[in-house]
Amino acid sequence: MIHESRARGELQALLDAAVDAIITIDHQGIIETMNRAAEDLFGHDAADVIGRNISLLMPPEVAQAHDGYIAKFLATRVPHVIGRGRDVDAMRRDGSHFPARLSVGRVPGSEPPRFVGFVHDLTGQRAVEADSRRSQARLAQVARYAAMGEMAAGIAHELNQPLSAIATYAQACDRMLDGPAPEIPEIHGALKQIASQALRAGEIIRRLRHLVGNRETERVASDVNEVVQELATLAGVDTRHNDITLLFELDPQAGKVSIDRVQVQQVLLNLLRNAIESLDGLTGERRRIVISTRRVDAEDVEICVRDRGPGVPPEVAERMFEPFYTTKDSGTGLGLAISRTIARAHHGTLGHRPHAPTGAEFFLQLPTLEKHEPS
Repeated sequence: MIHESRARGELQALLDAAVDAIITIDHQGIIETMNRAAEDLFGHDAADVIGRNISLLMPPEVAQAHDGYIAKFLATRVPHVIGRGRDVDAMRRDGSHFPARLSVGRVPGSEPPRFVGFVHDLTGQRAVEADSRRSQARLAQVARYAAMGEMAAGIAHELNQPLSAIATYAQACDRMLDGPAPEIPEIHGALKQIASQALRAGEIIRRLRHLVGNRETERVASDVNEVVQELATLAGVDTRHNDITLLFELDPQAGKVSIDRVQVQQVLLNLLRNAIESLDGLTGERRRIVISTRRVDAEDVEICVRDRGPGVPPEVAERMFEPFYTTKDSGTGLGLAISRTIARAHHGTLGHRPHAPTGAEFFLQLPTLEKHEPS
């Protein structure tokens, strides 16, 4: 008895030395032991919870699922969750919830089975991840403003056209109304033109506000071709201003993806801006950019921006996705780096390959919606 008591004391001392919370339960979910880290984490004294159900430390929905896992194991002896780790919500004595990583293992040789749970508090990690997401969002915002700055001349020119047309038609209406016999049908026609040009200018402004607005990330099921076509207004502004032909080659079988549309369109605008700059000084047929979509396979779709410029030198290709690496005198070196971060956040890839006989292809590959659906 003395040796057994000493062994229990040594075991408890070892458990109390652990940094993470450790709790053991029996096959009915009754708490048998709790170390000091668990006391500190959950706000309970071990003496107050030993003999009570582990559900005391969980929100109701988590407790219900946990009881189901144990019952399923007892019935089948097949370990679905036992022996693995998963992220869960845990509950402190005061009722507050916190994120935790829970790993459950069976105590070897125990029958009925007993289980040991290791609980790691993820509160700090989640805070760091949230800070990282906010920092990335701020950088992405800066990159969007930079892209709009680079497109400013083209945007100003594009807006000036409908505004000039509105002024011209308004002056014509004024002259016709001052005449001795105003021609009402012609005035109606001029007013329709004013409305049409106002809508055209408004669409450009709406696209701009949508792209550069400070907003929360929001992923929705989106048709790939629709996402690309939405970009046509702003993309066309930039290419027309630079006297470049922009073509779209859209695969009708491209399918749907789960994305933040604005972020993906930001990536495509960055690639388009790079393609435009690569054509500087070129003439004729080479002043052409193609944006295409294609279904790679059952699980992936690709959006590609292709130009016929001089291509990317090997020494630049090796580093161009690194943050702050740039070959431009006034560049930030953030465009491609942020674009790759956005691609990875969408479980996709952003890459480059040469285009024969000359030029470059930058491609964004994304998992289709079907890939995320359970089989």
